[in-house]
Amino acid sequence: MYAVVRRYEGVTDPAEAGRRVDEDFIPLLREVPGFIAYYWIDAGDGVMVSTSIYEDRTGAEESISRAADFVRDNLAPLLPNPPQVAAGPVVAARLTP
Repeated sequence: MYAVVRRYEGVTDPAEAGRRVDEDFIPLLREVPGFIAYYWIDAGDGVMVSTSIYEDRTGAEESISRAADFVRDNLAPLLPNPPQVAAGPVVAARLTP
């Protein structure tokens, strides 16, 4: 598995960002080959964090590209600062059945 974590600071409207991500962005990610899961987290104080999981690096890299396009086209007023992005292989995981 491969994961991508994005941290956004200065989010102007977390509820609206969450709505747009849920309704419009997650369906785009589901189309990415190897998609496993996606989480959008309100960390408080204008910070939001996304975590996406893929079967391999190829899917993760495609998600990075799709996320950049989606933010630019749909979320720029709500996410005014570029995200901090970290990606890499998952080296430990515990999934509940």
